[in-house]
Amino acid sequence: MPSILTYLSASLLYGIAGWYFWRAMCTDTSAAGAVPNVRLQQYVMLLPLLVHGLVLYHAVFMDNVLSFGVGNAISAIVWLTAVIYWVSGFFSSLRGLQNLIAPLSAIAAVAVLIPLLLPSIHPLAHAGMTAFKAHLLAAMLAYSLFTIAALHAVLMTLLERRLHHSEVSPIFSQLPPLLVMEKMLFRLVWVGFILLSLTLLSGIVFSEELFGQSVPFTHKSLFGFISWGIFAALLAGRHLYGWRGRTAIRWMLAGFVALVLSYIGSKFVLEIILNR
Repeated sequence: MPSILTYLSASLLYGIAGWYFWRAMCTDTSAAGAVPNVRLQQYVMLLPLLVHGLVLYHAVFMDNVLSFGVGNAISAIVWLTAVIYWVSGFFSSLRGLQNLIAPLSAIAAVAVLIPLLLPSIHPLAHAGMTAFKAHLLAAMLAYSLFTIAALHAVLMTLLERRLHHSEVSPIFSQLPPLLVMEKMLFRLVWVGFILLSLTLLSGIVFSEELFGQSVPFTHKSLFGFISWGIFAALLAGRHLYGWRGRTAIRWMLAGFVALVLSYIGSKFVLEIILNR
C-alpha cells in the first residue's frame, strides 16, 4: 500500500492545480475576449494525475489481489473522470468546458484521500478472470462518463439561471452556447448508457457462469437496473418528444443518483455499516 505521504502529495498537487486553474480562469476572463492558455493548464494537471494514478495502481493491485473497496472505488472513478476530462481539453471544440477543471481538481484532492479513511477490507473474488476485469473496467468508465455528464448538467443549470437573470459571470463567458452544451450532454449520456448496458449484460453472464443464476436480487442490481431504465427513458424522451432543458437535466441527475446508490451505496453499506 502506498505511504500516507504519497496520498498527501497527490492531494496537495491537485490543490495547487485547482488554485492555479481558478486564478488563471479569473485573470483570463477579466480581460475582454481573452482565451485561457489551455495547453499550459493541461501540463499543470498532468503531474497530479500521474501521482494519483500511481497511488491507485499500488493500492488496488496489492499483494497479487485486487483490492477494490469503497474508498478505492471512489478514488478510481474520480481519477478516471479527471483523466477523461483532461484528455477532452486537447480538442478545440471542448476547450470551453475547461472551466470545470478547477472544481474537479478540488474534488480529486479529497477523493484521493478517501482510501485512507475507508480502506479496503476484503479483496475482490474472481479478480483474476479477464471477463471480470472487463466488466469492472466498463463499470468504472460508465461511472466516470456519467459523473462528467452530471457536472455538465449542473453547469448548464447554473448558466441557464444566470441567463434568465440577464447576468453572466465572467467565469461562464468562455462556455459554448446552451444548445451546444446540451448536445454534448446527450453524447456523454449515450456513451455512458452503452457502457452501462455492457456492464449489466456482462454482470448477468458473469453471474450465470459462477452462481448459476442470471441476476441475484440485491441492492446493487436493483438500483443498477433502475438507473439503466431512467437513462433509457431519457434517451427515448429525447428522441420521441424532444426532451431538453430542465426536463432532460432532472432525468439525467435522477439516473446519476440511482447509479451512485447502485455501486458506491451498496459498497458503503456492506463494508462500512455491515462490515462485510
